[in-house]
Amino acid sequence: MIIIVKNSYDDKQLNNLIEWVEGLGLSTNLSKGHHSTILGLVGDTSKVDIDLVRSLDIVEDVKRIQEPFKKANRKVHPDDTIVDIGGHKAGGGHFQLIAGPCSVESEAQIIGVAQAVKEAGATLLRGGAFKPRTSPYAFQGMGAEGLELLVKAKRETGMPIVTELMSVKHIDLFDEVDLVQIGARNMQNFELLKEVGRMGKPILLKRGLANTIQEWLMSAEYIMAEGCSDVILCERGIRTFEPYTRNTLDLSAIPLLKEITHLPVIVDPSHASGLSRLVKPLSMASVGAGADGLIIEVHNDPQHALCDGAQSIKPEQFKDLVDHIDVMLPLVNKVRDV
Repeated sequence: MIIIVKNSYDDKQLNNLIEWVEGLGLSTNLSKGHHSTILGLVGDTSKVDIDLVRSLDIVEDVKRIQEPFKKANRKVHPDDTIVDIGGHKAGGGHFQLIAGPCSVESEAQIIGVAQAVKEAGATLLRGGAFKPRTSPYAFQGMGAEGLELLVKAKRETGMPIVTELMSVKHIDLFDEVDLVQIGARNMQNFELLKEVGRMGKPILLKRGLANTIQEWLMSAEYIMAEGCSDVILCERGIRTFEPYTRNTLDLSAIPLLKEITHLPVIVDPSHASGLSRLVKPLSMASVGAGADGLIIEVHNDPQHALCDGAQSIKPEQFKDLVDHIDVMLPLVNKVRDV
């Protein structure tokens, strides 16, 4: 349920309303936008007498929200959420470029790629330290050592870092990580989602391999219910019957999400197809569809990469992609974060 407050509201009246609502055992979420102020009610709203609330002097209207996700709902928070990641913004017209290798392989590799993608225009560095793999015999990442190398690259280049958290037991190792990624396989690991919601860090939540948009937003709700409002959604392709690509990029999810949620939406074109030659066209299509950013796998030697070399592009290809994106961004009223 949402209560739309009149623009001429009195602070004392508003505080009294909030105290009364919370006295019914509900939690509240106050959103002050450019054109209206909205009080979102979360919990068993059957206790609320709508007619009584609507009769209050400061109340313009009361509406019930049918969707199960409340905090992530644009009806509760009409204005776009802008997430700050180490001084760099995503959402609300700010376009974010995240780039780096699928996995950290060595100090020279991660620092070299970091320097190259920063020069090309990326502002955040991605790199996997812990890698979830389909096969138990595949490279699983360097673990804690990989995190240390990411931090070294961060200090060397000044780029905030993005990396995946796979287990609650690793949370203490993520103190210097700027954007914590929850991968597709953990999208519905609800205990993990609760824990990351308490970390006090921005969270990048990838869509599950075969999850609906509502299921995805409910996972975001788990994080937000723990007090974290800085959630970024990442469309990374879903599993379909199509064998020509690793996954199928759901471009329609981008404008749809922009309608129903205030959270930033970015796209991972690398995992979306699994083919490096499709990264550029899928990236440009994502920009055109309204994405707030891209997370792209860039490797200095894709043919010898220990993980996902087939979908990684080289630094010079990334630079070419950035040049083309810069031409498109004014057309969709976005500015690339620098």
